[in-house]
Amino acid sequence: MDQSTLDLLKDSLVPFASGLVRGTIPLTLASFPIGLVLALLLALMRLSSVRVLQGISRLYVSIIRGTPLLVQLLIIYYALPEFGITWDPFPSAVVAFSLNVGGYASEVIRSAILSVPKGQTEAALTIGMSYPTTMRRIVLPQAARVAVPPLSNTLISLVKDTSLASTIQVADIMRKAAEIAGPTYQFFTLYALAAAYYWVVCLVLSFGQSRVETRLNRFVAR
Repeated sequence: MDQSTLDLLKDSLVPFASGLVRGTIPLTLASFPIGLVLALLLALMRLSSVRVLQGISRLYVSIIRGTPLLVQLLIIYYALPEFGITWDPFPSAVVAFSLNVGGYASEVIRSAILSVPKGQTEAALTIGMSYPTTMRRIVLPQAARVAVPPLSNTLISLVKDTSLASTIQVADIMRKAAEIAGPTYQFFTLYALAAAYYWVVCLVLSFGQSRVETRLNRFVAR
């Protein structure tokens, strides 16, 4: 690696870190919690006895899983203004990523809830506990332990998916890479640096996932 390439890498560290701190991380931190709330709502709708709610949840998940995230993002940013709905790039990206996470995570949460023996729910209802209380105090705490690994994978995927936000001018890592690579033509060097940034973030999240799983498993009887 020649000196000019090393200088370019050193000069790019701060702009890339800026893209990480001002774009990638905020997008992830904003989209994931909203997506989880939506996912829980969709999972409960799917598990309800009301067929209309089941149908709405099933249709939503089918659309989200059956269309590319990039298309969903472009529809929200470029197509919705035709109907008078206009957002800036960052809120548009948050909406798109939240809706996408909601669709995928709802199936994870639904499976986790179904993994809890049905007899526990029936027993709680029998002793007079309401359904919301049964879910909050009996079912969801147990389902959370089951859901942590796949939801962590969803979070890691979201970090990588935020790179698509660069297509609507969000100043994330990929946007910074494109801006610097354009005039310098050092595409390999700069996109490799971008990949390294994503890799480090995902390593940190994987470590956190492992710690959370270990902590939750401490309370499981063996």
